[in-house]
Amino acid sequence: MNHRVVKITEGVEEAVVVAGQSDNSGNGANQLAFPTGVFVDQLDTVYVADTQNHRIMRWPKGATSGSLIAGGHGIGSESNQLYYPS
Repeated sequence: MNHRVVKITEGVEEAVVVAGQSDNSGNGANQLAFPTGVFVDQLDTVYVADTQNHRIMRWPKGATSGSLIAGGHGIGSESNQLYYPS
């Protein structure tokens, strides 16, 4: 399984990885574990619901790692925790 988000542009043969890695999952700033929900803003910043890591990550355009927006402190219902975000 590839735990990553890719950008596919019409007319371009190769997809570009914009978040995560193609070879493994994990909980590092450059890794995702079962990414589900994705949002891209007007600056091409990518926001990812990193489901198995119980966090929301932000990846600015061209970044090689993301930054934590919410969660990331294990599964739960405390103010710094999320429960399988999607």
